Amino acid sequence: MARYTGPKNKKNRRFGLPLKNGKPDTKRTGTGRGRRLSDYGLQLREKQKAKYLYGILERQFRNYYLKASNLEGVTGDRLLQLLENRLDNVVYRLGFAKTRPQARQYVSHGHIQVNSKKVNIPSYQLKTGDQITWKESSQSSDIVKNASDNAGFESVVPTWLNVDSSRLSGEVLSEPTLSDVELIIDTRLIVEFYSR
Repeated sequence: MARYTGPKNKKNRRFGLPLKNGKPDTKRTGTGRGRRLSDYGLQLREKQKAKYLYGILERQFRNYYLKASNLEGVTGDRLLQLLENRLDNVVYRLGFAKTRPQARQYVSHGHIQVNSKKVNIPSYQLKTGDQITWKESSQSSDIVKNASDNAGFESVVPTWLNVDSSRLSGEVLSEPTLSDVELIIDTRLIVEFYSR
């Protein structure tokens, strides 16, 4: 799959996100104002930002939108719930990984279990009550030792998740709400983009 592996700060500058490693945003090219984006340009940029942040390609993101539009409730809120309930995102939000790509790699390499069963699909949708643990054979590896130092402390664990740092496990307590999402994504623009 064609996943973005280029410079992260370049994308972060483009989408107005904080830079990695605490670097100051000193790269300023050109002195004039940029052109004002059209409505379509704003919608497209917001969709691309969400895809980049969650590490999802276009077809999968569109499928999430279609699924969210068929669910009851506000489509934008449902879309964010589907994205937040992904296994790789939950592993990241529990503090078991420093970045979403790292969490995705842990899942796809088979280090993570859901309800005591190995799941190696990063897009696996978690439900309320699901238990997330490290695979037993992975618990002696350096990966888990590094994660145990960071678990639940480096990132702020949202209220819809519970982390047990001593046992290196987590649990989904409830559905995520819009206030629990740490990312600044305007879902209204994404819904407008797909409903053109």
